[in-house]
Amino acid sequence: MKRILIPFLCIIIPCICVQAVDLESYEFIDRLLSMPGPGAPEIFEDAVIFTASSSHRRVGVAFGFEGFSRVHWFRKLLVSQDPLNAPIPPGKKVPDPYRDSGILFYVLQLPKDLDEVDYRLVIDGLWTTDPANPLIRSSGETALAYSYIRIPQRETVPGPLQGPPGSLSFSFKGPPGETVTVAGNFNNWDPFMYDLKEAPAGNYSLLLPLPPGTWQYVFFHRGERLLDPYNPRRAYTKDGKTVSEIVIQ
Repeated sequence: MKRILIPFLCIIIPCICVQAVDLESYEFIDRLLSMPGPGAPEIFEDAVIFTASSSHRRVGVAFGFEGFSRVHWFRKLLVSQDPLNAPIPPGKKVPDPYRDSGILFYVLQLPKDLDEVDYRLVIDGLWTTDPANPLIRSSGETALAYSYIRIPQRETVPGPLQGPPGSLSFSFKGPPGETVTVAGNFNNWDPFMYDLKEAPAGNYSLLLPLPPGTWQYVFFHRGERLLDPYNPRRAYTKDGKTVSEIVIQ
């Protein structure tokens, strides 16, 4: 069974050592550390955290959207002993720096267009429904029982690369009936060349064909330069101004 180590010192911000890219955010680590123990599946942003007791030798999960044909194995969550730098008395064995948190976990990145996720657990070699989840149904054809979770409707967040290949899709939200423009290194930072169209009210957008490259841009609204709230990537121009940046491959 794979293990994930999350060392921390007292109550100071944890120092993180993780192996999977989905587990690298501080928000995710904080959520894991705040869990009192294993329980029902929990939706976290665009993912689901499945947990089980680490008293089991091995726990896996299989999903209905994969035909229950693949088992994804849980990881053990280990946290550092407290304190990390406690002196070791002469002649004493150096203690294990990590302790078992009591939690095994697996993180599922939610597939698009699913409002429910069917799953079964395999616990110590035995297939079973999730004992921590009361939502259970059975297949009419095979009478196979499985657990399921309902996925709340997720708001679609626009992004600059959501348009066709070789284009940028600019999106902006503001009061209705306004003028919003976009400028960047693709038009020599001219703030009057490209107007975003409003539809529906308060939602402004523009699809701009561009060749592959690194593009920097800002919005102009009521005379102010505004960064793209849907694009976290930032850069600085030669004159020291902060701009949004995106790469078209």
